[in-house]
Amino acid sequence: MREILRTTDVTDLSDRDIPPMFLEVVERGWSLTAAGGRVLTDLRPEAPGTYVDRLTEETTVNGRGMIDYDLPAAPDKRTPLLVRRCLAYVCACLRKAQEEFGDTQVKAYVSLSFADTEEALLTSNVTFCTPLPDVRPYIPGLEAVTDAAVAEISLEDCSAWA
Repeated sequence: MREILRTTDVTDLSDRDIPPMFLEVVERGWSLTAAGGRVLTDLRPEAPGTYVDRLTEETTVNGRGMIDYDLPAAPDKRTPLLVRRCLAYVCACLRKAQEEFGDTQVKAYVSLSFADTEEALLTSNVTFCTPLPDVRPYIPGLEAVTDAAVAEISLEDCSAWA
């Protein structure tokens, strides 16, 4: 992921980089679940689910694959657009989380991997969670992940890209 971020122009991210459906999620903001989970309001299921812990609730509710059907297949064109799209969404959501909760505890996780299809196009997933001292990390050994490019992003990270 470091190499992808190093070689992709991620300056001047804005709402224009976010697909309309995801921009609606950003605009509707955050809320708390009965268990105290921090979730994006627009992604909450109609019927509350049962989760092992808050981490599982947050990552399950907040996690989505980023829209990419409209992006070119050529990796040199697809990768920068997909990365910008993910980071713009992440930063907008993290800013809203700070407004809602008054802190910067929510973290974003962006993963990039190749689809298990004949075309093997680069795809991405984005989720959010609040690391808790009594719960295992969302991705233990983040630096050791080898089957995807993964980044943990905080609101502080976003200041370099906005």
